Amino acid sequence: MRDDKLGVSMRYALRPEFYELIAEALRTARLKAYRAVNFVMVEAYWNIGRMIVEEEQQGKERAEYGAFLIKNLSRRLGEEFGKGYDERNLRYFRQFFLSFPIRNAVRSESPDSHKTRSLPDKSEGICHALRSELTWTHYRLLMRVEDEKARSYYLEEAVDQNWSTRALERQINSLYYERLLMSRDKSPVREEAGDKTAGLPSSPKAFIKDPYILEFLGIPDSHRFRESELEQAILGKLKDFLLELGKGFAFVARQQRIPTETSDFFVDLVFYNYILKCFVLIDLKTGKLTHQDIGQMDMYVRLYEDKVKGADDNPTVGIILCTQKDQTVVKYSVLNENHQLFASKYKLYIPTEEEFRVELERERELIVRERQAYYGEDRRQ
Repeated sequence: MRDDKLGVSMRYALRPEFYELIAEALRTARLKAYRAVNFVMVEAYWNIGRMIVEEEQQGKERAEYGAFLIKNLSRRLGEEFGKGYDERNLRYFRQFFLSFPIRNAVRSESPDSHKTRSLPDKSEGICHALRSELTWTHYRLLMRVEDEKARSYYLEEAVDQNWSTRALERQINSLYYERLLMSRDKSPVREEAGDKTAGLPSSPKAFIKDPYILEFLGIPDSHRFRESELEQAILGKLKDFLLELGKGFAFVARQQRIPTETSDFFVDLVFYNYILKCFVLIDLKTGKLTHQDIGQMDMYVRLYEDKVKGADDNPTVGIILCTQKDQTVVKYSVLNENHQLFASKYKLYIPTEEEFRVELERERELIVRERQAYYGEDRRQ
């Protein structure tokens, strides 16, 4: 009898595909439920912050009123709702509202929610850009960003690229927005900053950063290493490297062979960017940029154009990653005029904000000098 039951059980075993469909439906439902509950609380925190600010404004003639309000509100909420509403968190709610003050509507990620959901009461028509894809921890991180344009950029990127809180924190700490802004077409920097959050850039230069921050590789800055070690470390942390590269990058190959009639050449790393619709070749250097490095990458790009690139692909891009750049070498080489070849420095640690600002100022001074030499006047804005 047992054997008969076993036979029936095997005969009518669940198809793996059928089970996976059911399981995926449940996983999706759980995720949507979690996000819905999370977003309701995010809305509530924003509303609490708004009400605290409004109440403070009513009692603003008394300087001590704000401290009194937070302290007593925390005590009363703790008695009724338990932990989570201490003075520190109430100040976070207050800062949350002040960081995202003038809004139009709450955006939801549900498929049929192209309509906007209004907030009740006095918050009707106030709150936009609170994204249901982001958690309270995401917003806590975003509140640390003082520059409004940078904050808006990180918010949109976190949603579009599905950044975890760890990824968002890493991008903020590594000054991702500032590095991208500094590395793009630098004329003029001020207008560039104003346009940064509007639409996707379409030129390769808009995707290149200088420097790239590779602290996730775990290689000590003082350690002497070979290019092969650097390449292996990147492949071991490919997800982190793709995050640092930016939007639209997909890994294609390492040490890709490009044969010619007499020789074989090998490209360290090859990626494809589906936004630019082009291949991106990366050559890794453990030292200072040389004219030989530039000539080599120029040849790699030309070979790739001839032997690999498809008819529907845009022109191939080449990036040389090096530890130092000599601006004279850059200025008097094909890098200066070529819109497909780039050289960027990389750092094995996250610089401090002060170190980055010094480097940013150095770059700006270089731009000013180049403009003075070209136009014969000081064109600094």
